[in-house]
Amino acid sequence: MQSPRGIASGFFAHRCSNAVADAVRCGMIVAMSPDVSDTTEHLSSPVTASDGGDGRTRSDETAPEPNPQLALGVSPASRQALGPQEGPESAHRPTLIIMHASVGSGHRSAANAVAQAFRLLRDELSAADGSSDDLKAKPHFPEDLEVEVLDVLDFGRIVFDGNKAASLFTGATRPIYDLTWRFTLTGRLLWGGGTAWNRIMYPAFTEFVREREPIAIVCTHITAANVAVAARMLTGQHFPIVCVPTDYETEGLWPHLSADLFCVANESMAETLRPRKVPEERILITGIPTRDDFRRPIDRPSTRERIGLPQDKLVVLALAGAYLPRPYVHFRAALDKLLPYLHTFEKTLHFVFVAGNDADYARHLRQECDELGVGNATVFGYVDDMAALMAASDVAICKSGGLTVTECLCAQVPMILMGKAYGQEKVNVQMLTSLGAAMHATTARELLEALRRVARNPESARAMLVNGSFLRRPDAARDIAIATMRLVEKPKDPADARYRKRFLHFYWGGKPAHIR
Repeated sequence: MQSPRGIASGFFAHRCSNAVADAVRCGMIVAMSPDVSDTTEHLSSPVTASDGGDGRTRSDETAPEPNPQLALGVSPASRQALGPQEGPESAHRPTLIIMHASVGSGHRSAANAVAQAFRLLRDELSAADGSSDDLKAKPHFPEDLEVEVLDVLDFGRIVFDGNKAASLFTGATRPIYDLTWRFTLTGRLLWGGGTAWNRIMYPAFTEFVREREPIAIVCTHITAANVAVAARMLTGQHFPIVCVPTDYETEGLWPHLSADLFCVANESMAETLRPRKVPEERILITGIPTRDDFRRPIDRPSTRERIGLPQDKLVVLALAGAYLPRPYVHFRAALDKLLPYLHTFEKTLHFVFVAGNDADYARHLRQECDELGVGNATVFGYVDDMAALMAASDVAICKSGGLTVTECLCAQVPMILMGKAYGQEKVNVQMLTSLGAAMHATTARELLEALRRVARNPESARAMLVNGSFLRRPDAARDIAIATMRLVEKPKDPADARYRKRFLHFYWGGKPAHIR
């Protein structure tokens, strides 16, 4: 089978000219939802498109005539997930796609966590005898279930580096991103989904879905979700699409009316979705998914002994490993300013700096600590068992990314969130600090004062731990996997409005629950 990049390049050559013409033609069509009072004209396309092909205008687009095999709303591969099928379709392994976008590491980490949960549940249920009530309550996971983790950007007509693109919105340009994140389709004019994404930019993924016929697609990024929705509309399939936001608020460009389920972190996010007219049965509070090792109990004394950390001091973990270097410039600068003061905590705190794969930065930290005579600091490079290191720590200094703070919550380590926050990270900070689950410092001086507070009063860290327990959901990935397979089993109506092809679907929502 061709790789995503090979598929993309193959389709680009012979479909580009047709797509451009179609995009121009489609862009002039107004598509309305069945309920005229809840729609507006399709004003513009943030991305890609829809397929006519049978002489119908875009405003007349509906789902194709249902295949008799799809009478219950599942593809042949989905039917195999529910039981053996006769005919050539039974030769297909049921495939479940977990899709992210390589914009930073959080979306990919969440996708890998969900994929791990699917595989673990598949293997656990296959090995069990099925007699326990707990197993009987779970949906069916096919023994031959194939789980694929894909980067949606690999399927684009133009394959670009999402990490480099994300780095453009750091520093002086960060406020622009903040305004875009906060106000793009987050008021009463809302985005419901559409085929525009795939017609213009991601036709290769449509063909990939047509060939593979997945039983479900789980998406941890808005681009992935919109591309999955467009592919389902264009291919006439009826597999469920599950959206998994990886921060503590919901962006405006999720395909609200076309997704089958939103798995969100907390009740506040559910409240955001309700005025957007996402039905209650399509909202599930699961938490943000993390790897399975964040579920297991960690013995703190033995872990500290194993990695050479003191038992008689509070351990402060500084997460300075930079997958994207530019957002960490100010974070690392604040840590550098902190280094000369570490000796003042000699009797109370021990600092652990994690530099990740950045060997130069690890070398810099070690050299600075040696020159300053700092004896209460340890510098690590890349850490394999981050869950154990977090669980062995008393406080973590970190940025306010959704996956990072969720891992800290699951590992039960209080946080000092460092740096100015914008967009979704600003919401993460507000949510955690309002609940008393974290402290926030924007400058090196504020960071130093927060550490002095923890050193003088260790109970303040324990209080953050208690407050954070209300947000802690270490089983999120498994809950998402189970909810997805329940959707796979559920009969579906091919005439459902979710499957109707629309080029661009905007609609009117209710009054937003939260002011941005």
